[in-house]
Amino acid sequence: MEDLWCVAGAIFQLWMVVVVFFIMLPAMFGLSLGVTGVYIQILVKILEWATIRIQKGRQEQPSVPVPLHTGIIERARGSMEEQMGQLRCPRPPAAGEFCLSDAMYFCKKGLESIVDDQVTQRFSSEELASWNLLTRTNQNFYYISLRLTIIWGLGVFVRYCILFPLSAKKWLSELVHLTCYRICARGLSATIHYHNKENRPQKGGICVANHTTPIDVVILANDGCYAMVGQIHGGLMGVLQRSMVRSCPHVWFERSEMKDRHTVTSRLRDHVAAKTKLPILIFPEGTCVNNTSVMMFKKGSFEIGGTIYPVAIKYDPRFGDAFWNSSKYNMVSYLLRMMTSWAIVVNVWYLPPMTIQDGEDAAQFANRVKSAIAHQGGLLDLAWDGGLKRGKVKDSFKEEQQKMYSNIIVGQNGIGPPEKCSQTKEDQ
Repeated sequence: MEDLWCVAGAIFQLWMVVVVFFIMLPAMFGLSLGVTGVYIQILVKILEWATIRIQKGRQEQPSVPVPLHTGIIERARGSMEEQMGQLRCPRPPAAGEFCLSDAMYFCKKGLESIVDDQVTQRFSSEELASWNLLTRTNQNFYYISLRLTIIWGLGVFVRYCILFPLSAKKWLSELVHLTCYRICARGLSATIHYHNKENRPQKGGICVANHTTPIDVVILANDGCYAMVGQIHGGLMGVLQRSMVRSCPHVWFERSEMKDRHTVTSRLRDHVAAKTKLPILIFPEGTCVNNTSVMMFKKGSFEIGGTIYPVAIKYDPRFGDAFWNSSKYNMVSYLLRMMTSWAIVVNVWYLPPMTIQDGEDAAQFANRVKSAIAHQGGLLDLAWDGGLKRGKVKDSFKEEQQKMYSNIIVGQNGIGPPEKCSQTKEDQ
């Protein structure tokens, strides 16, 4: 029994090596090893050999059925007049004279149409002149010889045990994604607690979450597959993005496109409209925040339409600081710090799905979702834009503060200073 398990383990290891080195890695870098071309050439040679063997088998076994190339029946060629002339008696009647044998022509054509009409047969599988080792064709020749039967059996094994699993791209892609992200999480010593799993994002929806670190993606993808949204980067991050988009419909934007809100919204709306695609994962804050607060959500994510699935993420700071300060650490340095921390302990709460309400605009909807995430995660709910850490304060913010101070100085109605200030001036 132990030997059997060893053999099974060896076969599984060999299978994983083939999948990783001959399928996953070439797909990641857009390379072709020429395996498909070699496979087609070998297949052609095998089918040619099978055809020759079948031809020999027909000579040795005359009882083997011979496929008809033109269908079930053989149709006569020529015009109506020519075919009627063949059916008429040796002394044809005069022009315009009726002959009883003419009725046989119409009976023959009627029977041909009933048995094998030229329209219906275009909607059934084509009958091949030779056998392609598939039992689904009308003529089966695998019983002609032992060698041909063995080749047919090997073909069944290859088609159902090798080609079929590889053809299940969607299932295999999601399995590989989950496996890779779970390996990453274990490499980071991550302990993840998921709450309210019944509210997990569904296909065709939009998952929005607060953002502390790039590891947020790994944390969420451990429990489900998502389509990522973001800007195309260079370096190591760019290599990963190009590899990911080949196996999953992620939505990456060029820097110039990110500035065009209409283009971004249109692409995201098209993705959401396809209910079979993975839910989009968006971090509306647009930047990483230090695990204490939730800052302003950009309203663009809430203008797309559809169902919003809020998610609250809260890291336990006792085991390590998960916040990525991108102005202080690059990606490699940050990952090194994470892998050398004690552990990453995180709680993830799936909140009930939310939709925009009547009379509510995108900004109000974004604030309502943000407040729900902050409340669930025990985070501060701030109205400030997280982009202020890199950019200048907007003029509108300055003007708002100036207006508030002006109201204090000159009074709400703009008539004069408050009474206390005027009394002070009179005393002076």
